[in-house]
Amino acid sequence: MGGKNKQRTKGNVRPSSSGRAADLLARESGVVPGFVGFGVSTSNDPGYVPAVQGAEEIDNLVDADFRMVLRKLSKRDAVTKLKAVQEFGAMCQERQPDVVKGVLPYWPRIYCRISLDHDRRVREATQQAFEQLILKVKRNLAPYLKSIMGHWLISQCDTYSPAASAASSAFQAAFPLNKQPEAISFCKDEVLNVLQDNLLKETANTLSDPQSVPEEEREAKYIRLLTSSLLALKRLLSVLPEQDRELLKERLIQLLTQGKFWKYSKHKSPQVRGAYFELIASMCEQTPQLIQAEAARACSAVLLSIDDTDPMVLPPLWEAVLHILSCVDNCWTHVSARKGVMPKLWVLLNEGGRGLATSLHPNLLPFISKLPAEVTQPDLEFSRTFLTSVIQGLSSERATSSPSESAAIIFATMECLRFIILQHAGDEQEQKSIQNMLISEQLLPLIDRALRNPSLQTGPLFPQVSDMLLSWEKRISGKEASTFQRLLSDFWEGLGRLCTTCVDCEEAERTALEGIASLLQIMHNPNSASKHTKKKTVKICITDQEERGQGEEPPMEAPAVEEQDRPLRNGHLLDLVCQLAELNMVYVSERESERHLRFLSQLLGAFPSPKVFQVLLRPEEMKPEMGPELRPLAENAAVRFLLQRVALWLKQDGRKDTDFLVDMIFSSLQCCSSSSDDKILILNHISKDLNWNVTLQLIEKACADPVRLEVCIGWLRGHVLGERLVCLAGELCVMGLHGSPSSSSHHVYGWPLISLALSQQHNNEPLIGKVHVEQIIDKLHATLSEAKGMSDAGNMEPLVTFISDVAATFFSSVKGCLLLASAEELLMTVFQLCAQDQTITRLSDALLLKLQHAYTAGIQSLITHLGAGVTKGTFLHNIALWVKSQLLTTPLTVKSLQVLVQAVESLVQTISSAQKTSCLLSQFICCLAPTEEEWSRIRRALPPQWVRHPLLCGRLRVTGEKLCMDVWKFRASNRLPTHLCVSALLGRIILIAASPEDLQVEADFSEIPDLKHIVSEIFYGLQWCEEMELSPLMVSEYHKLLQSWSLEQRILNNSLIKTTLIDMLFTRSQEEGSLWSLSLAKYMQNSEMDPSDIKGLYSNVESFFPLSEHSVSTVQALCPFLASEERESLIALCVAELLNWQDGEQDCIDSVRGCLAVLLCCLQADTDVEEEILLAVVDTIAEWRNSREEWFLFNSDLGKVSAAGLSLAVEMMHFLCWMVDHSPTVFGNTHWDFLLCSMLAWLETSSENTAVFWNPWVQLFVCANCELIVRLSEFFTSPPAGVEQLLPELTSEWKEFFLEGIHNLLLPLLIKIPTDFTEPDDPLFPLPVLGAMGEALTYIPVELLTQNKLPPRFVADQRSSLPEPLQTLLNTLSPLLLFKARPLQLAVYHILHKVMPLLPESDSESASAKSEDEDGEEPCLSPPAALMNILSATEELLENILGGVQVGEFAVVQALSMEHCCILGYLLSWKLLFTFFKASSSHLRAQYSLHLKKTRSLHKLLLHLFRLMPENLSVPGQPAEPSSKEPKTFFTETLSLSPQKTKGLQFEVPHLACSVYYGALKDLPAMVRLWWNSQEKRVFSTVDKFTSKYVSGLLSAQEIASVQSSTQTFENMMVKARSATREVIATYSVDDIFIELVIQLPQNYPLGSISVESGRRVGVAVQQWRNWMLQLSTYLTHQNGSILEGLSLWKNNVDKRFEGVEDCMICFSVIHGSNYSLPKKACRTCKKKFHSACLYKWFTSSNKSTCPLCRETFF
Repeated sequence: MGGKNKQRTKGNVRPSSSGRAADLLARESGVVPGFVGFGVSTSNDPGYVPAVQGAEEIDNLVDADFRMVLRKLSKRDAVTKLKAVQEFGAMCQERQPDVVKGVLPYWPRIYCRISLDHDRRVREATQQAFEQLILKVKRNLAPYLKSIMGHWLISQCDTYSPAASAASSAFQAAFPLNKQPEAISFCKDEVLNVLQDNLLKETANTLSDPQSVPEEEREAKYIRLLTSSLLALKRLLSVLPEQDRELLKERLIQLLTQGKFWKYSKHKSPQVRGAYFELIASMCEQTPQLIQAEAARACSAVLLSIDDTDPMVLPPLWEAVLHILSCVDNCWTHVSARKGVMPKLWVLLNEGGRGLATSLHPNLLPFISKLPAEVTQPDLEFSRTFLTSVIQGLSSERATSSPSESAAIIFATMECLRFIILQHAGDEQEQKSIQNMLISEQLLPLIDRALRNPSLQTGPLFPQVSDMLLSWEKRISGKEASTFQRLLSDFWEGLGRLCTTCVDCEEAERTALEGIASLLQIMHNPNSASKHTKKKTVKICITDQEERGQGEEPPMEAPAVEEQDRPLRNGHLLDLVCQLAELNMVYVSERESERHLRFLSQLLGAFPSPKVFQVLLRPEEMKPEMGPELRPLAENAAVRFLLQRVALWLKQDGRKDTDFLVDMIFSSLQCCSSSSDDKILILNHISKDLNWNVTLQLIEKACADPVRLEVCIGWLRGHVLGERLVCLAGELCVMGLHGSPSSSSHHVYGWPLISLALSQQHNNEPLIGKVHVEQIIDKLHATLSEAKGMSDAGNMEPLVTFISDVAATFFSSVKGCLLLASAEELLMTVFQLCAQDQTITRLSDALLLKLQHAYTAGIQSLITHLGAGVTKGTFLHNIALWVKSQLLTTPLTVKSLQVLVQAVESLVQTISSAQKTSCLLSQFICCLAPTEEEWSRIRRALPPQWVRHPLLCGRLRVTGEKLCMDVWKFRASNRLPTHLCVSALLGRIILIAASPEDLQVEADFSEIPDLKHIVSEIFYGLQWCEEMELSPLMVSEYHKLLQSWSLEQRILNNSLIKTTLIDMLFTRSQEEGSLWSLSLAKYMQNSEMDPSDIKGLYSNVESFFPLSEHSVSTVQALCPFLASEERESLIALCVAELLNWQDGEQDCIDSVRGCLAVLLCCLQADTDVEEEILLAVVDTIAEWRNSREEWFLFNSDLGKVSAAGLSLAVEMMHFLCWMVDHSPTVFGNTHWDFLLCSMLAWLETSSENTAVFWNPWVQLFVCANCELIVRLSEFFTSPPAGVEQLLPELTSEWKEFFLEGIHNLLLPLLIKIPTDFTEPDDPLFPLPVLGAMGEALTYIPVELLTQNKLPPRFVADQRSSLPEPLQTLLNTLSPLLLFKARPLQLAVYHILHKVMPLLPESDSESASAKSEDEDGEEPCLSPPAALMNILSATEELLENILGGVQVGEFAVVQALSMEHCCILGYLLSWKLLFTFFKASSSHLRAQYSLHLKKTRSLHKLLLHLFRLMPENLSVPGQPAEPSSKEPKTFFTETLSLSPQKTKGLQFEVPHLACSVYYGALKDLPAMVRLWWNSQEKRVFSTVDKFTSKYVSGLLSAQEIASVQSSTQTFENMMVKARSATREVIATYSVDDIFIELVIQLPQNYPLGSISVESGRRVGVAVQQWRNWMLQLSTYLTHQNGSILEGLSLWKNNVDKRFEGVEDCMICFSVIHGSNYSLPKKACRTCKKKFHSACLYKWFTSSNKSTCPLCRETFF
């Protein structure tokens, strides 16, 4: 309607926006229009928000931002409103009070509307914003209070509680608690107006607009408003003082006389009904006279709704019912109790309150207590009906499934029953009949029902009955004694009959018997019921309070003891128990009934009385026959019963459950004499031949109860039981060793019994005798030691499990247990089992955990209670010796080392946590650490293969003794070198000892003895691991383990170690060199040493001379950290010695080599040196060429040369390298000749000695030679300043002679190495040599490659138009792309990359020859066959490697693995192919593309690429830069493919994959587009997102830039580019014709199609114009080239058209889209010409051979 960008009609000056219209009106007439229905405001209470610019004159108080927010608040959209309210609240908080006050006049209208909004979030936010407004304006709100208060009160009663609480919070912020009634009173009339309107006038349609608000929303809002208004009225009445309520009386009467008000009791919404009944209850309380005035309506509304069982309605309804009964005296005259109320109530009670018993039933007692006599007449019938209905509710579905519902019904039943009995307590006939009915028809049937229902037994019924009986007994002494005497006797008589019926039956229900036992127990001891739940106890209290409220009964405060005994006062209970016990005994003795026996046990447990035991014995059993010891005791009936009956039952065969019989033993013992000796005699007699399970139960039950334990303790410590347990332990151990089944009763009960006997204590003494404890532990230790030796045979697991459980319990629970020698031995054996690998001990993980738990408990006990030391013969000393022997003599794997370390670690942690001082720990570490001789021996035992890596990297100069080939072959051993094991263990231990708790805190090593020795050995071991380049898996796993402990880092961070360690490492380096020097260098590098600190290690530099191999290594380590003066002194000393080389002894080779090495170290550390000195050194070396030629090793057999001899030649090469790099100006002509000739001679020597390339020193020789070649190649490629005079002659010599000489040797050598060393994984494989040679070969000139002298190699059936040398080169090198040696793969790639651009030339010649006579199908050419063979070979391999990975997921490839090699070869082949494509012409490219399409090679490549390119493409290690800069990704950064690269190889494949994808998009866009369009939806989307995000921007920018920077010119056509809009504009003009085309690159270029839009055109027909646009679009979409190439093709097409060449009538183009041919095949009939390829496609697709135009047969 009023769109900003619409075309305005000419002359239309009226603005379309209402705001601007209002502004215009204000300016023209000076009057601001008001909103419809409000008029222009002149009062102080405006009804609108000023919204226009002209309004500032009227009301300057409203801030512009507030005006905007208030306007938003009138919007209809909920989200807009919510944001606006939140914004309003925030602004109120932030702005000044004066600014906020300006909003107040407009706030009431807005608040009243949005506080009732349908969206609850808006309502809540409104109240929160209102609170912020109040806090800011404070008292200034007062003038507007009356207009707000009504809605504010309604909001405080909102049905959405967060909104209601927010409104209440705002109210409290506005008024303190004591002022709130006053505030409401001030606005009472206005509030009542609002509430009356809401309740009587409003409807759903008046509240909301029916046109715009859905009916459901309108209805919901109306119901919410009604509910809130009813609750608000209740709140108003309850808050207002009495006098204010009187003032409102007339208004309220007006409300109550309205019929609509009373109809709310039947409203369809339960929310409204609930709120309504709450209001009625409140009115009964606050304004009873008003309710009494409307009694008829009120009573009907409330009492006739008594069956409303909605959960929201029922609680307030019953509150209202009770209030109505209290408030309206004659309420039953208004409703019929018999017809209208009671029938509804009976139905409701019968149904158990329909799931609301917890809310309904507590109201029943107050309800019946308020019923008048006329309602309850006749009393008997009423009481019967009422209680029957209540009890019937127990059968309802909810009551049976919910314990709380059932409990509520029982409480109500018992309360009402007691109330009715109290009401009818008397001796009149009617009263007697009611009492009789209540007991016989209600109470006893209810108990009977409970006895058959377990859920009722656990409920509150039995405690309630017991409570009732107690209260009746109390009343016997009162005035109604006879009544309650009769009630009690009736009850006990009835209960007796009931129980007898249940018991006197062979098939008596177990539930009933348990119920009877439970009932009798609760009656005997009411407190036993309170164990069930506390909730029930609380409810009983409520009952008491209600009864007290009725004034019927005194409060029950007397505590436990007397009340427990009170029911026994009249003997009813004990009589009943004796009666039942006697009856029960008949079934037990005659019928052997198990359930009756169990019942008997429960009875005796509750009533251990001599009277009961007397009943249980027959007269003939009164005179027993016993042994002399027991005869005096047998006078006691309980003892006789125990010995004659219980003992026999316990020994019966086949008895499974004896638990209750054991209880009988304790019940019987309770009635025995108090003498403990008697009890010991009895228990010894019983337990002699008891089963172990019974003995276990007996001891368990005794330990569980202190009273029982006192009874049994004499027996437990006696020798009878002790001897039995020792025998049992012996039997168990023997059975375990022989692998007996663990299901026997011995096993099942024996082990728990032993564990219990050992672990339990009584008064800090063992449960059984100490002698027996020691004997048992002895047996366990002997067995465990035997089991450890037998672990291979049989399954020892159960036995060891049992012993470890017993040991753990014993150690952890018995103080001073380790005072026993046998216990200490047991602990030692447990520790040894934990410290050995599971492959040896064959223990499961779970068992190992148990053993660890056992020894941890033991160590804690040892240290905590005994304060053990580490002197000879002590436990800790023995453990230390055992661990040390394990380390030094036992072969350990990484796993077994870890196990041992963990065991010792937990031992040390236990010691450090239990012992406050660390002397114990330091003594323990002393015992563990090897002696100096042991250290030396285990150092020498480390394998020497570590030398290779630092030697070849140039970090170490070492000659060593001559090592044979076998030494360099790794023998894959499973055992770790001893040195590594010892240093790992000690390292871990000293760290824990130094900082046991927190690994972040700096460790305190001050207490640890011999620390520097241990730490230096740790560094030595770590360095060895680091240098083991092709280390076996074992060593790399070990190294990872140490790194995960961050051992090195934490030691480095420690200041105490720093000072002592550097000294130690320096001394060792000077004495022994080798690894110590590397450890020293690494340590100094990591700890960032100061030159001044290093100076303190040696007195002066002369101390290093005469130079030995060790001192050279030390100087090399120190050199980077020395001060420059020190380095200059070293150079001076070395040069002096070099110049005087002849003065020394006869064979001065070592001295010369050492001086050269130190000189080089100083030079490489950037030490300044004068050119004369360097010249002198070069002259000296040149002099050696004449006098000591054997030092140069020309034409030598390197296999026979010593390491020292090779090292000297290497030092010379390194020195010459440095000279070429840094000081080439020093060299004169003779020096250059010497240098170049030496270099070539060394290379010839290398190429003649390939057989000894396994030797690291020979490898070093070849690498140094190649490095020299690289430096020289770099020098001649870009010569530095200062060598101009020598350069022309030198360069020509280099190019004409040396270059050819170098590469004619290097190229065959590169090919020879993989044939001589076929296994790249063999440690002897010369990988560094390949890297160095590869680097040198990157400088090979293309001419030498095209005229190479390699032996010819051709493949049968290989079609090729290449010259023979090139074909040979391809066939020789291509297969090496897949050789598993990365340097070789990359060297081959770099060589082939140079020749790729030359290959298409030969194809273009053969293709032009072929195309002359080619008919039919589009021609297709294969790219170089050698490369295509590599691709086809690797495609299948890649499918196997990556087949399981989904496209779009990232497959991680491990660096240098077989997969890495295969993928690298594959991707490099594609990079070569793209180079080949780039160099070929358009028509050739089309033919190659067709070949790739047929073989589906590109299709497979792209799928693989999307598995190899990572999701996160950012280059690792880039610093956190500002976001304005584009992050570096694998697409933006160039890929380094250096053969010698060793770092970041894990990122090589992902980066290369990105590079290949970029190449594919750049060089073959059409084919990638075709592939993309053919993919399924998921892949399609993944590729699109990825390309758009990472590649499109780069490619578009590059494409546009190439157009802008292009020097290519077209006749008649001009091309421009716009980078900002990614557009290319081509303007073609010839004669009078002018065409402009705009080419737009898509966002996802080059996947999306390039759009071609028309610019201006002059002199071209529309149809022709469309054809040309379509052609250009087709060329750009389907040709694999740049935009410029597409435009060039299109221009040729248009040119031909103007030259008169007709279009092909199949493709409507002059030049064919893919093979760029002209239409040549003419129809003999119609003479039209077609492209051959188009005709071929026409014939094959139509299956006819007719002309497309004239339909005649085409000849």
